[in-house]
Amino acid sequence: MTFDPAAVARPALLTQHGVGVVAPFDFALDRELWRWTPDDVSLFMTRLPYVPVPVTVEMATALSDESIVRQATRDVLAPEPLGVVYACASGSFIGGAAGERTLTAAMTDAGAPAATTTSGALIASLALLGVRRVAVVTPYIDAVTDRLVSFLGEHGVGVVSKVGLGLLSHIWKVGYEEIVQAVSAVDRPDAEAVFISCTNVPTYDIIAPLERMLGKPVLTANQVTMCTALRRMGWRAAGADQCLVRQPGVTAA
Repeated sequence: MTFDPAAVARPALLTQHGVGVVAPFDFALDRELWRWTPDDVSLFMTRLPYVPVPVTVEMATALSDESIVRQATRDVLAPEPLGVVYACASGSFIGGAAGERTLTAAMTDAGAPAATTTSGALIASLALLGVRRVAVVTPYIDAVTDRLVSFLGEHGVGVVSKVGLGLLSHIWKVGYEEIVQAVSAVDRPDAEAVFISCTNVPTYDIIAPLERMLGKPVLTANQVTMCTALRRMGWRAAGADQCLVRQPGVTAA
């Protein structure tokens, strides 16, 4: 008996395109990012250097060091991704709109064919949905949450209510129940959408149920990061029951 490889369907794994992901050192949700990723796209992950401080303004500022992000981008270019994402919400909003633009430029200057940050992706997603007023849930202390509010304000987006969980570490251990309670508490009739910040907060399974419960879009840090990066490269993210994923305008890769 002989084996004819030509008779075997070519799996998506052999025709992969790639997205480089630059993540904070404590990022614990690699698998969540993959859940938005189509079968013919691979994620190439790298992490920023360890910073021995709590999740404060100082930590977010350290993670947004453009020289470190530039080097991390170079590190992830070897497998030739079609784009690179900086998957950190606080690190990309902590310096305001100018800081986010600087990070994007650093990634492009390092050779990224396309560059996306989580906070830049948030602004793009809100614009795509036509949202100008949001309610915000974060795991952060108030000083960090306030920087997010300021960043959104620079882009003409008003925060009508906010809830911060005040966590200084181990954010990835926050459970779905705690996030649902926070979203329920923060939502208001004048909020056109709810945003759940931090790429280290797990959210994939609760987005669609929350949208049905609230009757409005629910955006999360990992969701906007993946949806925007994939959209810019011509793919639609997985998760068609989520409002942001359902938005039209994606061309085939």
